Amino acid sequence: MRLNKYYSAAFLAFFVWGFFSFALKPLHQYPSLDIFFYRVFFSAITMVLINVVFRRRVLRENWNHFKKISSKQQKKVVLLTLGGGVFLSSNWFVYIYVMNHVSVNAASLAYLICPIVTTVFAFYILKETLSKWQWIAVGISFFSCILLSFNHFQDIFYSLITAATYALYLVSQRKNNDLDKFLGLTIQLIFTALVLLPFYPKYRGAIPTEPLFYICMFMIVVFFTIIPLFLNLYALKGINSSAVGIMIYINPIINFLLALFYYNEQVNFLQLFSYFLILISIVVFNEKVLFSKKPTAVATEMEG
Repeated sequence: MRLNKYYSAAFLAFFVWGFFSFALKPLHQYPSLDIFFYRVFFSAITMVLINVVFRRRVLRENWNHFKKISSKQQKKVVLLTLGGGVFLSSNWFVYIYVMNHVSVNAASLAYLICPIVTTVFAFYILKETLSKWQWIAVGISFFSCILLSFNHFQDIFYSLITAATYALYLVSQRKNNDLDKFLGLTIQLIFTALVLLPFYPKYRGAIPTEPLFYICMFMIVVFFTIIPLFLNLYALKGINSSAVGIMIYINPIINFLLALFYYNEQVNFLQLFSYFLILISIVVFNEKVLFSKKPTAVATEMEG
């Protein structure tokens, strides 16, 4: 089995995100908009501090590179970076709202639909090609989502919005290669924070005073925002957005296992069968990477 560092980064990102409920569920009594505000503001501040204190050389190198590229490329970098910030922040807010005010099922269904939406966007927008087996994997995952949506059709609208915003983020950042990924993420968070700042005084709730809020927010910022997002963007340097998108299934599988074994929620045979199909679709989609004895094209390029 030949797994390169880009596949490993994608796997780890979505594995970590699978445990997001540990930090988010204790905050269910807080308004979704407040959680969104603090997540963006604290993440932006943390990223700026990391860049200023530890990555000043990278900042200079990227600024010099940006000045050297053509004006057309500069516009492309700005558009992709800021556009990515819009897609990412939209995804965060919708996900938090759906998780805390619609249903956990709708939030989980969103990340089951997301790989399919990502694959379709990547095929039509980025012209990424898929093998026969990868299309079969997409078909298997689509069928499993249909099974899971039974009796929950009211959740599909919210799930599609959540899925589409993150799929657009993945597809857009696949082409954003002229900027250091960590720096690009920092700019996206700063941009989002500046857009939200005028709305904060009017729409925020009471300033939280409970230590639990800030403990959970620290976990959300560090472990469920900065680390997995950076790993996600890093993975896009070496594998296409469809491959990263299919890894999203790791997230709901972990959510399902937590619901079953940690939260003691009731599950039925249809759910068990559907998640088994999702696991099969991940294996089928990545069969060349998992079972090929020869290095993949990406791995060969990486080692060169």
